[in-house]
Amino acid sequence: MMLDDLAFFQQLARAGSLTATARELGLSLSAVSKRLKQLEARLGVTLAARTTRRLTLTAEGERYLTQGGLILEELQTLESALSDTASQGLTGRLRVNATFGFGRRHIAPLLSRFCAEHPAVESWLELTNFPLNLSDHGFDVGIRIGEPPDSRLVAKRILPNRRVLCASPSYMAKMPALNVPSDLAQHSCLVIRENDSDFPLWRFEHRHSTQRQAVKVSGQLASNDGEVITRLALDGHGVMLRSWWDVNEHLASGALHTLLPDWQGVRADFYAVFEHRRHIPTRISAFIDFLQREMAGRVPALPNG
Repeated sequence: MMLDDLAFFQQLARAGSLTATARELGLSLSAVSKRLKQLEARLGVTLAARTTRRLTLTAEGERYLTQGGLILEELQTLESALSDTASQGLTGRLRVNATFGFGRRHIAPLLSRFCAEHPAVESWLELTNFPLNLSDHGFDVGIRIGEPPDSRLVAKRILPNRRVLCASPSYMAKMPALNVPSDLAQHSCLVIRENDSDFPLWRFEHRHSTQRQAVKVSGQLASNDGEVITRLALDGHGVMLRSWWDVNEHLASGALHTLLPDWQGVRADFYAVFEHRRHIPTRISAFIDFLQREMAGRVPALPNG
């Protein structure tokens, strides 16, 4: 808005009158006069004495015209420089934070390809058990599940995802009855222990209604690593609830089968998040666009949404 006001006043001063300005902008005389009054009200000063035929700038108007012109010139110079840089290729630092499993499987190879296409970009990928605060740790982009509650962050979805209840054919051949989520209490559940909770909570949504259920599960085998849990499930040790991105290949091959067809795990979409700012560096927006485009072809679409 302030830049628009600067540009408007520059044109007004060049035109020399309200009438000429209205003609150049294709507006009514009253609209131009109102715009000038609103600008003066916002600044708290009179910028010009005027009639319909002539405009005379006050001292404040002269200062606003001169210094405002310098600001607009600097902005034009900056944008031209950025356009020149963009035409030569992306440059600058790109620091990315992601969790270990998803980061290794998907973000690392995609970042490798992105940097091969833009060799002047200096990149750093840090994998952690839990997402880190971007500003505190100097990251440009964070990859995480769910939209952040922090209003200072912008979130772009890069992968629709849902948790899937599944098991191997060998476990299914000997498992107890499983008709509703509460039956999981009778099953060997393979759980990921990321904290001191004795009973991990698995959440489900009914496919054809608004019903939701949360079930406390337990089992003899557990790990803090998702890939270990997947290996245990493939070996027939029990039931697991894992993200679609992690198990879709095993489901497609028949090594795992989905359970409870009328129930599904809750959504767990992946987002690329970054701090809100007036001008997003091109390398950041280009990297996120690249993730969105490439992830769409990397992981098959979710069944049943």
